[in-house]
Amino acid sequence: MKVVVISGSPRKNANTQIIMKYVYEYTKLKNENTSLINLSEGQVECYRGPDEDYNEATRFAAKEIMDADVWLIGSPIYNSFFSSALKNLFEYVSYKETAGKVAGMAILAAGNIGFIDVQTLLTQLLSYFRVITNPKAVFLTTDTITEDLISDEDAKNRLKEMVDETLKIAEKLQKD
Repeated sequence: MKVVVISGSPRKNANTQIIMKYVYEYTKLKNENTSLINLSEGQVECYRGPDEDYNEATRFAAKEIMDADVWLIGSPIYNSFFSSALKNLFEYVSYKETAGKVAGMAILAAGNIGFIDVQTLLTQLLSYFRVITNPKAVFLTTDTITEDLISDEDAKNRLKEMVDETLKIAEKLQKD
């Protein structure tokens, strides 16, 4: 099974990437065929249409997503939405190649508002791609991160649980 972990923040020192690197390392222990797309590295170009020529990093990211069986997506909340960098990434993805994939998500905010809104928006986007979404998203606030590490053990456990449950859903679907 191929898994892609997506860190959806474009910010260089993003808290989202701290969380998603943790998810990536944990997932790699469970499933060796796991890759990480980190949008804070700034290599994915702005989508300009289907007939344009894009750089290698952009083509690679799109291929990784379409080839993966499982997507583990992390996004910050910016103005009550998921990041525009994440939305831009999905512009490269063909819905014709994504039906039946499984996704889990972690959503990060500075405060305790907007989580359900962003979960709903992400779930709607994933529904367009016919992706089955783990209904148990992880909601975290920035106070769970201290000195570039997840300092809250409960947050770590919830992230692990999201990974485990999402992988379990994908395994059940692959058996059918």
